[in-house]
Amino acid sequence: MRKWLKLLIKIGLVLVIVAGAIYYWLRPLLVRIESTTLASGIHVKFKTEGTNVEEYTNEAWQPYFAKGINMGATIPGHFPGELVISEDEYERWFGMIQDMGANVIRVYTIMMPEFYEALSKYNMKHQKNPLFFLQGVWSPEEQLIEGQDAFDPKIKSKFEQEIKDAVAAVYGKTTLTPEPHSGKAGGAYTYNAGPYLMGWIIGTEWDPKMVKGTNDLHADTPDYAGKYFRNKPGANAFEKWLALMVDTAAQTEIQYGWQHPMAFANWVTTDPLAHPGEPLIEEDLVSVDPTHIEAVNWEAGYFASYHVYPYYPDFFAFDKSFQEMTNNKGEPDSYLTYLNKLKAAHPNMPVMVTEYGVPASLGVAHLGTLGRNQGGHSEKQQGDIDAELLGQIHESGYAGAILFTWQDEWFKKTWNTQRYDEADRRAYWYNTLTNESFFGVLGMFPGKDEAIHIDGDASDWNKLKDKTKLDVQAPGFEEIWATHDEGYLYLQAKLSEPFDPSKESIYFGADTLPGGNRHGPELHGMTLDEGLETLIELSDENKSRMTIASNYDIHARMYERSGLPDIDPKEKQDDSGIFKPWKLAVNYLLEHPDSRVDHPFGDVEVGLLERGYSDPSRAEYNSKAMWQVQGQVLEMRIPWMLLGFNDPSSLSVINYKQPSNNKFEMTHVKGVRFVPWIVKNDGVVGRDNSAAAQPVPVSTMPLYTWQGWEDKVNYVERPKQSYYMMKEALHKINGPVTSTVPSSS
Repeated sequence: MRKWLKLLIKIGLVLVIVAGAIYYWLRPLLVRIESTTLASGIHVKFKTEGTNVEEYTNEAWQPYFAKGINMGATIPGHFPGELVISEDEYERWFGMIQDMGANVIRVYTIMMPEFYEALSKYNMKHQKNPLFFLQGVWSPEEQLIEGQDAFDPKIKSKFEQEIKDAVAAVYGKTTLTPEPHSGKAGGAYTYNAGPYLMGWIIGTEWDPKMVKGTNDLHADTPDYAGKYFRNKPGANAFEKWLALMVDTAAQTEIQYGWQHPMAFANWVTTDPLAHPGEPLIEEDLVSVDPTHIEAVNWEAGYFASYHVYPYYPDFFAFDKSFQEMTNNKGEPDSYLTYLNKLKAAHPNMPVMVTEYGVPASLGVAHLGTLGRNQGGHSEKQQGDIDAELLGQIHESGYAGAILFTWQDEWFKKTWNTQRYDEADRRAYWYNTLTNESFFGVLGMFPGKDEAIHIDGDASDWNKLKDKTKLDVQAPGFEEIWATHDEGYLYLQAKLSEPFDPSKESIYFGADTLPGGNRHGPELHGMTLDEGLETLIELSDENKSRMTIASNYDIHARMYERSGLPDIDPKEKQDDSGIFKPWKLAVNYLLEHPDSRVDHPFGDVEVGLLERGYSDPSRAEYNSKAMWQVQGQVLEMRIPWMLLGFNDPSSLSVINYKQPSNNKFEMTHVKGVRFVPWIVKNDGVVGRDNSAAAQPVPVSTMPLYTWQGWEDKVNYVERPKQSYYMMKEALHKINGPVTSTVPSSS
């Protein structure tokens, strides 16, 4: 009897454990989120009604404003498609996103299974206030641009399969094996995140030449009349193709028992508006009009999705017809004007701005009006602009505003720095000149962001283990220390006397390669036995900057035949004695026939070094601060690319050779030598500046060197100032400005 009793107890325990395990794994699938059910048994949680999106909650349809944020798929040290973000990390992020005031996340493509599992588990714990998501489907961009024909059977088939895979992944009913090096996610998708879906956004920003090519090749293609979506009369061939793709998504999703609002991705370049003041013909070449497609028997409805930034295309700055409206400061505002014109072009459907924002970076890629540039902003400036854009989108009657973006992503490229770095190494270092990497409100900072604060206080350096004392004998300097991380080379100097930048200047010359300037006005009569590639001057706050030897000038060498004014032949000579401002291009030379109007080449100086405090706990915090001095202690951090590095993780610099095929050659170096001096009363402190003086022996000065890195990339995650500013702005918004009468169905 006892034996049977023990056996029954064991069986009971096993059943309890098995039941618990089954419940644990299946509980996200068992969650019932409030939704309405159609007569056909299909669930609907969100739908479109007039110009609004509505959510079914508290047994009624209520107007809904999507206060969202886009989310990327990587963290520093990794490229897309690599399994790096854990469930715990996602869940922590989801909490921060909701605390910021967002109610929806937008993802661009199929994410790793951990994303959907983490979101399901997170929402299990927050059933009364779940975090929703917009699922994007990535189009075969490269094939579309290369083939210029969306109806190509291979492209069409590939995109249709991507749509079907995305739907299956969201509903936890597939296992995907991505092609090697494709950057795509894969694995077993077992968690049903469908109940937390807000809607679908099909495709990516459409190349205008590809759209026109498709329209030209298929002008006579018949209308598409699908089961749930069709094109309207007047639709062009590409819009008919899009109707097919949106219908494919609908036909696939309904098999899983749900309907969600549908949209396709779009941007200003292919909007339905005319941009008469746009200089580039390609930026106003063709339209992709969401109003040329309509839903049929799809109760969840259809909305328009646009990426809208205040600095691109160029008509935001040039076109006077888009500066008709004034903002609440009384300023002519092209962004506000555009928002109102775009909204008016979609009179009977909801419109969401699914990308907006500016980056916090040193680098700049485009100039906008009212200071809304693509880059060059501190975190505070980023927050001010992002919050202002959000307010304008909301007040203009849009159905949602999805900020770009949640986290910084180091692997990204920007058009005006991608020729200066190595594509397969970008993820391993923090390049503040590449603005595209730093749109996030969750900062991903280099490894010593917490260990070293630029504040003129050496106490944090005293705690560092990985630092090097540079045995440089230079008048006015008692000690110089150096260290580095993924973003900067740091210097800390103890001066012989307190530094007064209003009366004197400190210089640090940097030598990485044979060649460069061995003399120049900044050396005040000194000569060197080895040349400098770059030069740092610290003085009055408005004069501190990094300059570059004229024959090494990366910017001039890249663009001297592409729009820059003629370069003086003297500047191309080695040891020219000329140091030039460190610049980045912001627009190409625009001329007929490629442009409607002629416009000069544009560039901006990015080597300006701001004095300030990099400690985020201080009230005076400035994320762009590069140096500070307090008494005799000087600290600075130098962005790697300003020193000429195209990949510090492999100790690689751009060399002196002219670029070939718009790409520079790189040279592996052993490190950097620094030459310091102080100028006071128009002379170098403690130096003999006579013609008979011996050259300063730069070649024998200590070399600061380091081990390369790849396997272990250190970074510090912390919310930027802009996170807290957006939190304040988002919490002020409770719904759309214009609301339709709640539906009873």
